[in-house]
Amino acid sequence: MTTRASAGLLRLAQDTALAAGDLAARRRAEGVQVAATKSSPEDVVTLADRETESLIRGLLADARPDDGFFGEESATTRGTSGLTWVVDPIDGTVNYLYGFPAWAVSIAVVEGDPDPATWTTLAGAVYSPTGGELFTAAVGEGSWLGERRLQVPAAAPLSLALLGTGFSYRAAERERQADVVRGLIGRVRDIRRIGSAALDLCSVAAGRLDLYYERGLNPWDHAAGALVAREAGARVGGFGSDLEGVDLLMAGAPDLYRACEPVLAKLFVEFMIDAKA
Repeated sequence: MTTRASAGLLRLAQDTALAAGDLAARRRAEGVQVAATKSSPEDVVTLADRETESLIRGLLADARPDDGFFGEESATTRGTSGLTWVVDPIDGTVNYLYGFPAWAVSIAVVEGDPDPATWTTLAGAVYSPTGGELFTAAVGEGSWLGERRLQVPAAAPLSLALLGTGFSYRAAERERQADVVRGLIGRVRDIRRIGSAALDLCSVAAGRLDLYYERGLNPWDHAAGALVAREAGARVGGFGSDLEGVDLLMAGAPDLYRACEPVLAKLFVEFMIDAKA
């Protein structure tokens, strides 16, 4: 796809994320209502999640009716253009529910089937309304925070690295993830758990985290953020590959990624080998 085409897709992703973020922020100010739960009672869906995804879906369909759509809160549709929009209307819904500011709208457009192991992400936008921050990236064109181009800093040694991670909504798996953290915490500077995979990945791009890892993510959680991190110079992948892995997603400066990967692999085998997502 040409640079001009990717730029047009990026503008659409950006404009749609801004409109969706403004709607979600208004609904947060009005008061949040839980609509349903998903994988566990802790895994909530708010009415705003559904309304925001509906807005995004409508705006994208109006602009590009032949594209597919793959979102968290509604049915997947296959288009005829070869492009699919991968959407998380509110990434960090529990943060959103409690009024914690770390939540974002995440919109990416990919070429190929709606499968992160095979698609190519062309453009993406992650918008944090509470922070007033818009992260954007287009393939081959770099990553941006507003007007500032992002570049992953030189790798810190593992012992001085600030890591980010996330946890499952299932209590038994969360306990095993805590064991992994316990085995890792003494080998790094510190660990943060922010609650939004999209913002964690953008934080790697912006130098706010040195490395991020999380197990059991869905494609809409990381489609846009992974592109932002990669275009800023991060290595993004799973154990033993550069694919955005289902079992474990990692992102960080390439040297730090290589140093951390065997440490995490050993801990995951030790504590989570039977904890398949």
